[in-house]
Amino acid sequence: MINKSFVIFFILLITLFGRAQVFHGMLSVGPNFTQVDGDELIGYRKIGLHTGVGVQLHLGGRWYASMETIFNQKGSYKKYPNQWDDSMKLPYYNLRLNYVEVPLLVHFNDSALWGGVGFSAGRLTSFREIERGKVVPWSWGTKPYRNMDYNVIVSVMFRIRGNLFFNFRYAYSMRYIRERTFHVDTRTWTRYQYNNMLTFKFIYFI
Repeated sequence: MINKSFVIFFILLITLFGRAQVFHGMLSVGPNFTQVDGDELIGYRKIGLHTGVGVQLHLGGRWYASMETIFNQKGSYKKYPNQWDDSMKLPYYNLRLNYVEVPLLVHFNDSALWGGVGFSAGRLTSFREIERGKVVPWSWGTKPYRNMDYNVIVSVMFRIRGNLFFNFRYAYSMRYIRERTFHVDTRTWTRYQYNNMLTFKFIYFI
């Protein structure tokens, strides 16, 4: 299970700081702007959905911990190739990776801003890859993408009004999600690929 170690760690936090337990539920939604480092394309062009629920625990003082379960869309996109060929169909490249993800973060509340760092574990639930306008016919068994994606996360959050907050997150894969060999003319090279994601979302605390 993707969240087993995260749940155990969160329970340990509750045990260690049990005297200061104050829980708040969380609802969140917003867009992701993503790219895949190592695919020879540059730019946060792929837009996806980031939405889920979670819980926040007051550890004491200005320290908090949070755990969420989210639906997270990542991928890569480029409509036009660097060198146009009339035989090509569009888009040149379009990759969609859908994950169910469990982020665990520790936050520090500095009055106006909340800064946080943490990790997440994501399970790939579906994917679709298009190259030169054609769907790549991967099956689930032959797909080149790892089933799990582990990320390091940096978070900044501030209050908009009442229980509504705006949250910016940066997330990057801790290990490669795919190893790909490219062939162009007589050249051949291999790259490791990593999810690279910017998230801008709203969080409502219950």
